[in-house]
Amino acid sequence: MSNRKTSPSIILAANLLIGVILVFILWVLKDVLVPLAFAGILAILLLPVCAFLERKRFPRVLAISLTILIVFGIVILVITLMVGQIRSLDEVWPQMLEKGEEWLKMGQNLLSEKLNMQQAEQLTKGREYLTELLKSSSSLISGTLSNTTGFLANLALIPLYVFLMLLYRDFFEEFLFKLFKNVAHDSVLVVTNKIKDVAQNYMSGLILVILIIGALNTLSLLLLGIENAFFFGFFAAVLVLVPYIGVAIGSILPIILALITKDSAWYAVGVAISFGVIQFLEGNFITPYIVGSKVSINSFAAIVALILFGNLWGIGGLVLALPLTAIVKVLFDSIDKLKPWGFLLGDVEED
Repeated sequence: MSNRKTSPSIILAANLLIGVILVFILWVLKDVLVPLAFAGILAILLLPVCAFLERKRFPRVLAISLTILIVFGIVILVITLMVGQIRSLDEVWPQMLEKGEEWLKMGQNLLSEKLNMQQAEQLTKGREYLTELLKSSSSLISGTLSNTTGFLANLALIPLYVFLMLLYRDFFEEFLFKLFKNVAHDSVLVVTNKIKDVAQNYMSGLILVILIIGALNTLSLLLLGIENAFFFGFFAAVLVLVPYIGVAIGSILPIILALITKDSAWYAVGVAISFGVIQFLEGNFITPYIVGSKVSINSFAAIVALILFGNLWGIGGLVLALPLTAIVKVLFDSIDKLKPWGFLLGDVEED
């Protein structure tokens, strides 16, 4: 028998091919994998509540059902509060229309003065641009709607996925023991417990960050006298789920509202500055202190993960990027051959 070693170039090529195939599978099956990933993280997050009820001698099925019902109740309460806030925006619509007409006239006057373009010519050009925009966006809209329909259909299965994952958790644990039969059961349990801790600490920390940022946003909007401060403050806070840019994106709506409802543009500037300060505090102090200590991923790895998962899975990928990367790091740190990659994902130790 030949004892020749496989060429390093062949090994590299094989690894690259496996990576490409894996990424392709992740992209093709995104409508299925994203809800499953959300369900897995939610199941880990809800596990302590379910386990607590089971210790109180609730049957497992009843404990899981009560846990999911509690989550549904919280979600319905949040949606009810948001709908109430959105309805109150009806009072702003007349102001929006009035301000829109004012801006339109200003734009027409600017075009007339600077470009010598008469109103009839402006309308003709506007119709041309609008027609081209509609033509180019029609295929995009139809494709987006078809993809969104399939995604929402799979998203509706998340409660069922969570229920089954919690119900069969002992079965999954036994599967891992059989899969890694050459590894001591204690070692397998250590890794699974680390994954649970990472997911639970990340999500619980993230919820606390959302509450803190929401309170700061709301307070700043109240001080500036912006209407619907509670809604806009916590809407921007929820966008913390999209790291680094979430609060900045959430500031756009209250800035527009300030421009519409206030006599001075300085209110909009005040919203931008206050949200910018909060974004700075969130990115550099609040999130690193509350969440960062629980998820040891360096900034470079986090940004690359956000870009990769965002391109693969869209908005869902942006939300899942950090917890999934943290779980991958735990797995890498547990396998000798992959420990260098786990080191690459981890925090940089300062001298």
